[in-house]
Amino acid sequence: MKKLLLYSFTCLSLAALLSGCSSKSESSSKTGIPYANRKSKNNQSGAFAVATQYKRAPGPGLIPIEGGVLVVGGSAIDVPGVEPNIYNYKRQVTVPSFYMDETEVSNTDWLEYLHWIRYNYPEDREFYYNELPDTLVWRRALSYNEPYVDNYLRHPAYRDYPVVGVSWEQASRYCEWRTSRANEFILREKGILTDYKTLAGNGKGNAATTAAAAPKPDKPFNTDAYLNGQYDDKGKNAPIDYNTKSGAATATAGAATAGKNNQPRRTATLEDGVIMQPYRLPTEAEWEYAALGLIGNTEYENINQNKIYPWNGLGVSSAKKKTRGMIQANFKRAPGDYMGVGGSLNDKGDLTVPVIQYTPNDFGLYNMAGNVNEWVNDVYRTATFTDADAFNPYRGNYFTNKKLEDSQSGKIALDKYGNPIKENAYAGRKQTWAEKQAQAKRSDSISKSTDPQSPVASTSYQADQRGYRDRQNTLLNEEGVTLVNDKSRVYKGGSWNDMAYWLNPATRRFMQQDESSAEVGFRCAMTMLGAPEISTVGKRSFKNPPQKPYRVSRGK
Repeated sequence: MKKLLLYSFTCLSLAALLSGCSSKSESSSKTGIPYANRKSKNNQSGAFAVATQYKRAPGPGLIPIEGGVLVVGGSAIDVPGVEPNIYNYKRQVTVPSFYMDETEVSNTDWLEYLHWIRYNYPEDREFYYNELPDTLVWRRALSYNEPYVDNYLRHPAYRDYPVVGVSWEQASRYCEWRTSRANEFILREKGILTDYKTLAGNGKGNAATTAAAAPKPDKPFNTDAYLNGQYDDKGKNAPIDYNTKSGAATATAGAATAGKNNQPRRTATLEDGVIMQPYRLPTEAEWEYAALGLIGNTEYENINQNKIYPWNGLGVSSAKKKTRGMIQANFKRAPGDYMGVGGSLNDKGDLTVPVIQYTPNDFGLYNMAGNVNEWVNDVYRTATFTDADAFNPYRGNYFTNKKLEDSQSGKIALDKYGNPIKENAYAGRKQTWAEKQAQAKRSDSISKSTDPQSPVASTSYQADQRGYRDRQNTLLNEEGVTLVNDKSRVYKGGSWNDMAYWLNPATRRFMQQDESSAEVGFRCAMTMLGAPEISTVGKRSFKNPPQKPYRVSRGK
């Protein structure tokens, strides 16, 4: 009887891989079949490829925030005469690890967005106009603010100041745009898409060869369309397609016609680990957790000092020797006092200040108090944190599907800007194959209907969960009409025009999602995938002993 010696491989430690546990094995631990990769000599048609070298990293502009337990509303300041529950319900929740912008989105960042629109859609004045911030938010009947109306967004004197006059809807569209631009840049830099030099005709091939090898799509790159195989562009480093029969022609742009590049290629997929998660607005719980920054006061799960602001201490001024007495954020110290006394300007700002100013909090985030309030993703309700789940609480879910243009091929419908068209989700669970086919027929018939507003989703499933478990909605105006609805969005953090009370991360206010203000900006966030622990340096951990090889006997 012959005996086969097999080895099982363990995950590398988190200290070695920021991405957490990711198998480095070159073969399946369950079947023994080798995985396909560029170095393997056993690659066969139909071989299974696994991304064993994945390393987690934040997207441009983001820093990692290690999650944990938070008492939402726990840092709230009691104000005489104000009912605490109008603003806060204290409740313990858990916030998963995520990424967050180091700074607020600046005027330069927004002008980059506008430039891209003008360059790619020079004739579409409506698109450009819809994304312009409302600079009239600076206008006041009894204040001379016209210079800010004309200059704040565009003049280089304010290039690093936070963009304002942006609605929640505009901020959300910016996040979608930023996702595709950042992913496209990564893919082109890696050569998975046609690289920039080749696109410009500066690669090894001439301009004619480049144009033939990499025809420009009708619409700009979109991450969802690319992942669905609707952006046909394969660079010289595009992943090898091991599911293509040997001898198939390569489809790389500017690649050599022989050697290792003369292999069938495919578009990257989520399984390859090179596509970033979408940029988005942070949830309210994420924002409060990140702003409070208790990680700097924590040792072995013991919080040695609580906070009421993103810094330590009970006051708003610095206690450090070199900066003692200086205000630590940009806000209104008293009615009519926006910046202190001439010759000794305390917070160094009259209206807003640059997005990098003052000392960052213990997570490394700037201006999480003051400067401008910031939009978060949540729909506003007074009782959100009594209703929402204890893990990753959020109110605002509106579940959608990408509309299919062709149910047989799975091709998704794109609007004139190349973005997927969304429709109400069909069901709250995975449909059976029969249900899916029936739904596809209904969708096809409705798409051919003369009524474009015909609902697609089943009436038995409610895709809109913004008011789910909503048990309290008591804010009324003088006529007794509620001020809160499904378009009321939360903003937090305090601004240059707010008193210190609003700098407390637990405070919350709301505004309609299509409205804007000179006191509200935003920053983006991104979901972190994999292990929640960011770094193991200096932390205790169990050591996993190497597993012993085990023997499997084969019959004669």
